[in-house]
Amino acid sequence: MDAEFAIDSSEGDDTSEEPTGESPRSDPLERRRQQIRSVWEWVAVVAIAIIAALLIRLFLFQQYYIDGPSMQTTLMPQDRVLVNKLSYKLHDVHRGDVVVFDRLTGVAQHDDLIKRVIALPGETLEVRSCEVFIDGQRLNEPYLNPLQQSAADPASRCGSHTDLSPQTIPDGMVFVMGDNRVQSFDSRDFGPIDEDVIRGRAFVVIWPASAWAWL
Repeated sequence: MDAEFAIDSSEGDDTSEEPTGESPRSDPLERRRQQIRSVWEWVAVVAIAIIAALLIRLFLFQQYYIDGPSMQTTLMPQDRVLVNKLSYKLHDVHRGDVVVFDRLTGVAQHDDLIKRVIALPGETLEVRSCEVFIDGQRLNEPYLNPLQQSAADPASRCGSHTDLSPQTIPDGMVFVMGDNRVQSFDSRDFGPIDEDVIRGRAFVVIWPASAWAWL
């Protein structure tokens, strides 16, 4: 009798599907939802960035543009400075600080000026032949232009304010001057300013890049 051999028809004829690595076709509606979700995520990111920038400008830092010569050569026209609006909520005003303050020039006109703090509350300020004295001691002012200060004529060093009689700065006020004493409209003209009108302390020149410097 011939031997019978059973042949397993499953061998060599495997019709099961192998994974191809390709993702199944996505649902158009789901794809649309993902696109909308991505758009809203970007809208949220932009909105948060704008709000953060506004809060920083309102409470922390603000950029100011220099449009006059009164602070030369420390600050030049067209320089841009960054002002810390939080400084004087954390500590007192210091002599030598460069500050931006609001000066009311009319019924409703405001003029932001930038000057250097020279005398503090309770101190006695006097000017003799352009030299500043605080409580009888000559004030060292290395920020002044050496070329301008070397002029023989006092008017060439500090304009028409060559001398000021001793005056005591009232509480809550400071005496400010521009570094360019010849061309500065400052406390020599309008008197000490109230500390409450100081917007903040200018602490760095940010533009132009070649003029970058701490103040």
